[in-house]
Amino acid sequence: MPRRSTACSAPSAAALRTWPDTPRTAFATSSPIRESTPLQKPIEAAPAEESAAIDSGPAETAPPKLYLPRRRHPPKRLNLALQGGGAHGAFTWGVLDRLLELNEYKIDGISGTSAGAVNAVALAAGLMEAGTDGARKKLEQVWRAVNAAHSHYMPMHRPLDGTAGQPPQPRPTATHVFMSALSRVLSPYEFNPLEIDPLRRILADQIDFDGLRRHQPVRLFVNATEAKTGRGRIFSADEISIDAVLASACLPAYRHAVRIDGRYYWDGGYSANPPLVPLIEKCEAADTLLVRLTPEHAADVPTAAKDIQGNVNRIMFSQPLRKEIELIETVRRLANGHPVQTDPLALRVLDHRFHMLDGARYTAELAHDSHLQPHWDVLAYLNQRGRKATTNWLRRHKKSLGQKSTVDLAKKFL
Repeated sequence: MPRRSTACSAPSAAALRTWPDTPRTAFATSSPIRESTPLQKPIEAAPAEESAAIDSGPAETAPPKLYLPRRRHPPKRLNLALQGGGAHGAFTWGVLDRLLELNEYKIDGISGTSAGAVNAVALAAGLMEAGTDGARKKLEQVWRAVNAAHSHYMPMHRPLDGTAGQPPQPRPTATHVFMSALSRVLSPYEFNPLEIDPLRRILADQIDFDGLRRHQPVRLFVNATEAKTGRGRIFSADEISIDAVLASACLPAYRHAVRIDGRYYWDGGYSANPPLVPLIEKCEAADTLLVRLTPEHAADVPTAAKDIQGNVNRIMFSQPLRKEIELIETVRRLANGHPVQTDPLALRVLDHRFHMLDGARYTAELAHDSHLQPHWDVLAYLNQRGRKATTNWLRRHKKSLGQKSTVDLAKKFL
């Protein structure tokens, strides 16, 4: 008997599917990145061969070109360490707003002190309620509320001195001058016996702390300083509350110490500004982005009384970060030897990658007490500088995330 040909007929056109080519979007706001050529060439269907079968039908048409779907990489994981600085925290707001707008990074953990703690809980609450868009909206609502409270409690506003192209320099209001002088001779227990605190009302209105404790959309670490001992305390997980954030932002010259579990706390900037070790120890992400607000040094040796006090505050709030970086570098040196190679935390410290966005160059241009005056023009100026600084930093270092550190902490701070 004659043998039939074993040649296969061409696949049916209905059996193939054309995958859409999904374009990639540019992260920059200035000009879009032109779409590159496809990562994989289209696969041509095999030409139909003539079949030797007895009942051969008409030749089928060639199937359409088949594009394989692009491989989508998971977002890179990132920790955030947010320094405190009062109204200067609006720079951090701009940084967070730009990162959320890009939506290319999964934020694993956030540590914050003072204004950094306020930014941290606002971001987490917004993520919990409506994702990245909700986080952006929540941050703006909180900062607008801070400005509104300032305008309400210090109504004697005067115009700005700043000109185009220069950072705004708000003139001190009569109320601000009076309160600053009063805080040098009277304690907040004397000039504010009813403990009126606008920040408490803002946090109560804007942040769902019960929801944060239940859902924990990101790991939060809020630092405060025990008033009696000077020891730092890190609040996290189910300890996150209004009181924890208020304690982290409690300047003792202006606010009553905050009582938590029978102990009293002051501003976290006295003990950790911001905490770094909890991010290394407790979070999965191996990259931490530090957002710095405190200038590293003064431009000149201060001679005026207000400049001397401002420089004292700068030194006081910058020392905790230096001490923690010194500890990290010491552990790294030891981890290169045999004694601590089996210590899990030491190994995580050794492998951790650090990055830094520096807002100090912008805050240094403002008046020494501008952190106490959340004038909207100052907040908006710092917000825009934060967004632009983030865009520029990503252009230079985006590919380094997940690969290597982009800042030498020892060289920068020690």
